[in-house]
Amino acid sequence: MKRNLFSISIVLLAIALPGGVAWAQKSTKPAGVPGSLDQDLKEFVAIPAIPGYEQQLAAKIRTELSHFSPETDNLGNVFFTIGSGSPHKLIVAPIDEPGFVVSAISEDGYLRVQRLPQAAPNGVFDDLYSAQPVRIRTSSGKFVDGVFAGLSVHLQPGRQHPPSTSDLDDMYVDVGASSAAEARKAGVDVLDPLILDRSLYLLGGGKVTAPAVGDRFGAAALVDLARKLDTSKVKGTVTIAFITQQWSGARGLQRLLTEMKADELIYVGRLQPSGLIPNTQGLRRAPRSEPGAGVLIGLTGVGESVGGFAGELKDLAEKNKIPFAIDYAAPLLPTGGYTPPPQMPERSIHLGVAVSWPATPAEMISTLDASKLEQLLQVYVQGPFPMSSGSGGSGGSGAGNVDSGMGVNPPSSAFLKPLVETYGVSGHEKPVLDEIKRLLPPWAKPETDPAGNLVLRVAKAPAGSKAPRILVVAHMDEIGFEVKSIAADGRLEAESRGGGSLEFYAGHAALVHTASGNKPGLIELPKGWDTSDFKWPRGRDLTVRVDVGARSVKEAEELGIKPGDTVTIPKKYRALIGTRANGRSFDDRVGCAALLSAAWSLGNGLKDRNVTFVWSTGEELGLLGAAAAAKRMAEADNAPEYVFAIDTFVSSDSPIESKRFADAEIGKGFVIRAVDNSNIVPPELVEKLIKLARANQIPVQYGVTGGGNDGSAFLRYGSIDVAMGWPLRYSHSPGEVIDTRDADALGRIVAAVSRSW
Repeated sequence: MKRNLFSISIVLLAIALPGGVAWAQKSTKPAGVPGSLDQDLKEFVAIPAIPGYEQQLAAKIRTELSHFSPETDNLGNVFFTIGSGSPHKLIVAPIDEPGFVVSAISEDGYLRVQRLPQAAPNGVFDDLYSAQPVRIRTSSGKFVDGVFAGLSVHLQPGRQHPPSTSDLDDMYVDVGASSAAEARKAGVDVLDPLILDRSLYLLGGGKVTAPAVGDRFGAAALVDLARKLDTSKVKGTVTIAFITQQWSGARGLQRLLTEMKADELIYVGRLQPSGLIPNTQGLRRAPRSEPGAGVLIGLTGVGESVGGFAGELKDLAEKNKIPFAIDYAAPLLPTGGYTPPPQMPERSIHLGVAVSWPATPAEMISTLDASKLEQLLQVYVQGPFPMSSGSGGSGGSGAGNVDSGMGVNPPSSAFLKPLVETYGVSGHEKPVLDEIKRLLPPWAKPETDPAGNLVLRVAKAPAGSKAPRILVVAHMDEIGFEVKSIAADGRLEAESRGGGSLEFYAGHAALVHTASGNKPGLIELPKGWDTSDFKWPRGRDLTVRVDVGARSVKEAEELGIKPGDTVTIPKKYRALIGTRANGRSFDDRVGCAALLSAAWSLGNGLKDRNVTFVWSTGEELGLLGAAAAAKRMAEADNAPEYVFAIDTFVSSDSPIESKRFADAEIGKGFVIRAVDNSNIVPPELVEKLIKLARANQIPVQYGVTGGGNDGSAFLRYGSIDVAMGWPLRYSHSPGEVIDTRDADALGRIVAAVSRSW
């Protein structure tokens, strides 16, 4: 009965996961209910469709348009025809996106990849996959989660020749497997496509950001157009097609042009830049419009006049008060290749909408632009009709409730999901502190000290006891950014809070954490990102610009954003193969979880001991919370004799790290941080801790790593720092990977130290 009561008390701690305003990947549209442009865009973005692997998205489109009985050709193009007579109007939109395919599986279980298309669309394309969560679609149609390996910032100082994140030879995908056989048993195999794990985020002003949104708006517009068409009013013959492999030589479009002899062609898709301009230093002609410009008419000629078919569409837009702009667009068909391309109809035009940060995970468009594009197409096909006032998008919440499912003595891994999915940038740890307080056992009565640390007195020995004073500390904060100002153009100027590689964060969706909730945005890439000689800026004191869709200070303030708010990129806890998992901020939420697990294990009956647990603040900014606690305790003549700092053992257990040091394997137990940048554990205490672990049958490792730990802040006051951690791959990145068995071992050793050190 006692066990059931404890279980119930934990079940009642149902945790509302903090999330961004995002459109989730899973469709919420009931079967048989008509969709909308926004709904289609959300669902299409979520479906992977790299060149040659568009089948799942094509099937989705066929389902949406089943009443037209669409056909599919040998290249996977989906199309249907309505109306009759002349002219024959062909309207097409591409459905593929750039990505990767599994090209090999190494003996130790890592996936090697090849890009599709095989030429990168820009110079930072591969960089922006580094240390990012991805999804691999298996031949059975299910998805396997993984992450691209990334360099751990703590292990790079002094390294002469680190691998390049833009070199395919240094790109590996970690699915949590320890062998090729284990990866294949999970369903992964050569030729499986993979894409970034993604959601579509709604920004201010009707703008949205997501990977491949620039590759999907055309298809979404055509599906919604078809859904609303009155076929009795169609003028002439109209074929609507969704074409494949546009990124790989426009093969789908070439197939369609060879098969169909249309009088007019409207291509609806992103405007692409040209190749390098001769006699320039890496310059390219490229579209320059920004989201909100309306419908774009793409012209290939420099200074080309708007006449002919383009002029007619321009006049049609003006007549119907549809905003439009003229911009540059590269030719739709390749100029090189194995065979000459087919002839384009004489009356051909490229229509699109502005795409910011093209071919990056932070692509952004305006759904208002896409809605106007659909309206122009409708007028072109059959004349005016009223558009839905709902276009422009509405965000849902990524939050939900989960049951922790804990028992009397929950392991550390039971706390990881709620802790990882709580945001708390350095100096703004209160949400994490509140989460920890909710997860503590009922007997615990923690206090918050002046530095914001959460302090729990686990046991206090009677006066005169010889029990050593023991303090166990883990930090609550995570790296991120803090808004310093709002620029006149509505962008946020934000400074880094903690060290990290900029390419792990710039060019990706972001969340601004405000008093009124999370506001989505994107972290802009540094100036010059699209030039041939671009180099990533380095250093801890980086300033970034964050786009939340606002275009003035007032618009940003109306979103509830103000200086002092923090910025992170979205995160979630994801199980990988076996006992391995991915989640940003495992550093140091695993340590926080270990203290929680130990608190539950120890209960309120620990006698004749002096043990204090501290969840600290500001570690990533220089051990701020720990330093304040150390000073306060010393001034009260209560400095601990031993400090057990629980933090990451940044591991070189990665295919792109040097094994010279930090060589602790995930899945082999907790790690004694015998040497790091801030502390050296006395060798005799390393041996003592090893003996304690083995006596309790707890798997243990030890070694040398980079970085500092909270315990070192106590050294000057006479404390001995015995740092412990767990091996972590790809530290300070969205791709952090652990083995949950190591987290559980860490919680057990904290409890053992508390009982008997």
